Amino acid sequence: MMGKWSVIIGGWSNNQGMAILYRSEDFVNWTKNQDPLYSTERTGMWECPDFYPVSVNSTDGVDTSVLNEGVKHVMKAGFNYHDYYMIGTYVPEMEKYIPDNDFTGTSMDLRYDHGKFYASKTFFDSVKNRRILWGWVNESDSREDDMEKGWSGLQSIPRHIWLDRSGKQLVQWPIEEISKLHGKKVSLFHKKLDSGSILEVQGITASQADVEVVFELPELQQAEFLNPTSVDPQLLCTDANASIKGRLGPFGLLTLATKDLTEQTAIFFRIFKGLKGYLVLMCSDPSRSTLRDEVDKTTYGAFIDIDPRRENISLRSLIDHSIIESFGGEGRTCITNRVYPKLAIQEEAHLFIFNNGTLSVTISSLNAWSMNKAQINYKENFIYKASH
Repeated sequence: MMGKWSVIIGGWSNNQGMAILYRSEDFVNWTKNQDPLYSTERTGMWECPDFYPVSVNSTDGVDTSVLNEGVKHVMKAGFNYHDYYMIGTYVPEMEKYIPDNDFTGTSMDLRYDHGKFYASKTFFDSVKNRRILWGWVNESDSREDDMEKGWSGLQSIPRHIWLDRSGKQLVQWPIEEISKLHGKKVSLFHKKLDSGSILEVQGITASQADVEVVFELPELQQAEFLNPTSVDPQLLCTDANASIKGRLGPFGLLTLATKDLTEQTAIFFRIFKGLKGYLVLMCSDPSRSTLRDEVDKTTYGAFIDIDPRRENISLRSLIDHSIIESFGGEGRTCITNRVYPKLAIQEEAHLFIFNNGTLSVTISSLNAWSMNKAQINYKENFIYKASH
């Protein structure tokens, strides 16, 4: 594809963000293609572009050399501090990329992650035939804190990435190897959560955990109305945070929380009636995550492209001391947040499941695991323990 060896670089020219293609036969001498692989006037300068094929019929990864009718191509670009992507068609004869839908420069554009996640890159794992995504999770505290720690930012948990069955978006899920870090497990099934309910998930290490929960909505028809055409989901999550009652929601998890809930980071859902069906809003709210004042407490949010009449609402959150990576709707929407509790640390951290809506919801199932510390052994016998 694209010559023997190819590199795509992000750029900015004549008020256009673009992906520029270079070729080489020896990795030393490079030739720039005359025209951009793709360009648009609707974004700022592109950073960290990525370009790769995805199968339209399988969750398996696709090698970049594959060009056939069963493949679409993803064009990803970093701008405005987020990683956006398009799904479309690559035309090798013209060295052009034709997206199904262009970037709009609005909250409607597709993102890998709606929170603290940037400068990502994928690679094809030929051993397990999958495409894996890594992203950078930057800090939310001050530069002085970075200097004191001696480091700033780290990589997300690697994610398996593939094209959704609808063909409209990508799906992401933590790689299966994460299960090797699972420790003690607790489970809960068919538990009703009335309005105002808060239930602690006990028996695991709440500061380092993997939690999967599925909700049933028995009173779905009573959801509030919302016109999505005039709403920014992030602003909606900010204005209607976890403490604001609705009908169906907020309900979800209170992570890295103190026993008295003085500190808490809420990952939750709200359900609305829209113009053509139901809307599922997912939020990550760190506004009460810490008693510290000098940290970023931005709330993030996005809609999930699922129909709650046909499937239950699922949430998986990976909690690692200062990072919470959350996957809603089986990975259709992802939100990563960075929080710095002052009190809810180590054994003082707790995990709760809650419903602050006026209507009841049901926990169909909940499975939660303590997570062991990862150890990565290098040839120099250096060991890095992933306890951020």
